[in-house]
Amino acid sequence: MAAPSTHQWFKSSYSGGSGTECVECAHGEEGVLVRDSKQEHGPVVTIGIPAWRSFAESLSQAPASLRRAATAPV
Repeated sequence: MAAPSTHQWFKSSYSGGSGTECVECAHGEEGVLVRDSKQEHGPVVTIGIPAWRSFAESLSQAPASLRRAATAPV
């Protein structure tokens, strides 16, 4: 599915802001839309609301050491 131009896309607060961001998200009627930030017109993945909620909750419950490792610069 091509990225709809009617959605308001946003980057993670963990993104570096230097053009190296990996993904952008937008709210859609069927769930959260995710795309490669460097390919605005590329494919979009739709993640259902229950799955996204479970994903977000699992991140908030991860030990602090894992959260730091997941967001550390490479």
